Amino acid sequence: MVEIKRSDLSSQDVLAASGSSEGSSDDYRHRLLYSKSKVYVNPTAYARDNIPGFVALVKKESPQPTYLLAWIPESLLNEKGPTEWDKFVRVEEHAVTDDEDEDAVLIDLPVQRPESYAFSVPLTSIYSLIVNPPSLSSWYGSIAINLISGSTLPTLHFHDDESRSFTMPVKSPVETRPMSYPPPPSETAPKGSTWGGEDLLAKVRSYCHILRSCLQSNLYLIDPSRDDIETHSTPLFSDDAVDDILAQSSYANSHSPIPAHRRPRPLSTITNPYSERSSILHKSLSPVSTSSASASPARMALLQSFSQITRHAAHAAQHILSHPLAKPIVPHLPDPVRSLVNANGDLEWGSWVEKGGVGEFESARVYLARWARIVAEEGERARLREAQALPAGTSDLAEEDSSLGIFELLQSTTTLPRPKSARDPQHPVTEKMWRSWFDSAGVPKIRKEEMRREVFRRGIEHDMRKEIWPYLLGVKDWSGDAAQRAHDWEEKREKYRALKDEWWGVPEVFDRQDVIEERHRIDVDCRRTDRTQPLFAQTTPTVEESENEKGMHMRYSTISPQLGDIGAQAPTNEHIERLASILLTYNFYEKELGYVQGMSDLCAPVYVVMGGDEEMTFWCFVQIMERMKHNFLRDQSGMKKQLSTLQQLISVMDPELYRHFEKTDGLNLFFCFRWILISFKREFPFDDVLRLWEVLWTDYYSTQFVLFVALAVLESHRDVILRYLVEFDEILKYCNELSMSIELDSTLAQAEVLFLSFSQLVADVDRKEAENASSANTLRRRRAGSASITAADAPSPSKRAIISDDLRELLKAGQ
Repeated sequence: MVEIKRSDLSSQDVLAASGSSEGSSDDYRHRLLYSKSKVYVNPTAYARDNIPGFVALVKKESPQPTYLLAWIPESLLNEKGPTEWDKFVRVEEHAVTDDEDEDAVLIDLPVQRPESYAFSVPLTSIYSLIVNPPSLSSWYGSIAINLISGSTLPTLHFHDDESRSFTMPVKSPVETRPMSYPPPPSETAPKGSTWGGEDLLAKVRSYCHILRSCLQSNLYLIDPSRDDIETHSTPLFSDDAVDDILAQSSYANSHSPIPAHRRPRPLSTITNPYSERSSILHKSLSPVSTSSASASPARMALLQSFSQITRHAAHAAQHILSHPLAKPIVPHLPDPVRSLVNANGDLEWGSWVEKGGVGEFESARVYLARWARIVAEEGERARLREAQALPAGTSDLAEEDSSLGIFELLQSTTTLPRPKSARDPQHPVTEKMWRSWFDSAGVPKIRKEEMRREVFRRGIEHDMRKEIWPYLLGVKDWSGDAAQRAHDWEEKREKYRALKDEWWGVPEVFDRQDVIEERHRIDVDCRRTDRTQPLFAQTTPTVEESENEKGMHMRYSTISPQLGDIGAQAPTNEHIERLASILLTYNFYEKELGYVQGMSDLCAPVYVVMGGDEEMTFWCFVQIMERMKHNFLRDQSGMKKQLSTLQQLISVMDPELYRHFEKTDGLNLFFCFRWILISFKREFPFDDVLRLWEVLWTDYYSTQFVLFVALAVLESHRDVILRYLVEFDEILKYCNELSMSIELDSTLAQAEVLFLSFSQLVADVDRKEAENASSANTLRRRRAGSASITAADAPSPSKRAIISDDLRELLKAGQ
């Protein structure tokens, strides 16, 4: 048992009992009931600013005891010395109960500072908790605390892979298992807990009533009022509700024309229907309660409503898929859609939603949007194939390609030609072509602009990227001869070694507290980045020679800053350590910015292309960061400016889509944030990312061509977004699920066409503005010659698109 003695109550908002004013603060006695380490508060979006601490449950001894929830940063405990720290760790390792009174230990809480984010509030002052368990998209679970007063405390992020209660080694040997997340609880962890937040909730339940909302699955109410109970206890129908109701009625045993394997399932006897699923989200769900009550009028009304929806949807699907134009599309549809039509053309409804993977966490509207996207893409491909098969017309009239086909224009509405893409990715730059661009001395025969144009049009053969990328990024100068470039490269190699020697094998720098923090951030990111690539997939590290003191120092320190971290994260190897060394050296090279989460995503592909060449990878990465440094600024001003420019670009190029985003509160374009931040690194397969990046690095059309790629992706899905997605959350979910499903070549071709259309639009606006200025000058001369000019003679102002300076910057190409 641990007790906490309160010695300072200087702050009312943090580390305060919030409600007990009687008696002296020195007489307050607090008992520590629960403690958990490595619970972080994230003041900013950058991982380097995260603050680790302890979350604790505290009991204030009094005739009417008060239970408090507290979070104390490690820095405040450190000020009290290792003794205070050990007392919190002891409670974490050995859980205590409220009725234990032996071995009490008094603890003076550290003096509170406003910047520490610490807090301590009674459970009675907490209104609700927002609990987000770990998932595939969020590595760490979190709990947000909402107070009755309406304020919100800092969100707590549970780093279970670092917490002692989940990573303490067990005393008895256990069977080695693959690495997974959340990490398997140790013997000291509470039984049945899958992550730290669940462990905390289980402990809090011992001291208050917690109600999980039926309206929002991650909302937990603390000691709810009667009105809250009535509001949040109203059950919502789950995806299996209809089947469960039908299973309780006579419909399950009736002579239905629906095949037996497609009839509603009988009620399950499993207490928790999600317990057999491996997903962390499913495991975190509470059991679904079922009722054995007989069919009621409300149930029958529900069934009638659902039957009408089913019947109308069935007729609509049959009508669409039975059309002759749909026959070429049907074989290419996903199984859930293709199952609607059988060999005889009759509708077979059944459980197609279930086959399509539409479960507890799937929005029906988003699923329908994805279905519509697949159908539209296949229809577009079929239409293009049909258009290409038509013989070339001999008419001199202009033609326009519309959604209904190709039509001849009797009168063209514009004199501007329709832009076309010049890309030819089927014929990349080969070794033979590359060699032909230089003479025997290594002097280029063509200008740098021509080289960039060919790379933009063709791309680069994979085996040639290691040689061409340094020229494309500016690591090697395009001018000069081979001897001069070799001399310059040797200087860069020596400079890199000098930078690395600032920390490698220098304990006074290497073990400095700020460097240890950077090493830890780099370590965590590198172990997760591109682990499917062969260089990073190896799990057995190369053995360093014992006489290499620097190598041994790096082996056990760069990747694992602390010996306790070994085994707590994904395994490492030699290449992961080299990648970490490059990023740590960049931290010393770019001292003002340092390392920021996401940089490993940009560096790892370059390391793979360069075949593990540490020096070349570093200087290529430096040039990449020169292009993208503004993406990682702490105030996010660079990302805000790019998203603002993209917003303006959408308003000019597609006003209808802009208005739709405006109605859905989507003008912040958060669904494009990850695309631009790391240049679509996580939206395309690895090989396509390499092809995309070398196109962006050419700066052939624009130094911000990535914005036109983002616009091309949105334009490819605009019809689906406009028709089906009417909420911001739906657009966000839909765009996030586009990852690994975007076709690169068509997207780049569309981005090129969009840029050419934009440049034509700007030129057209400037031309009209010049014409208006000329008309105004003519009018002034007329006025000077005659005083009888009427208002009707004045030229009326024309409505034109407003091209801001940010948009005009999009027309700037690389030098």
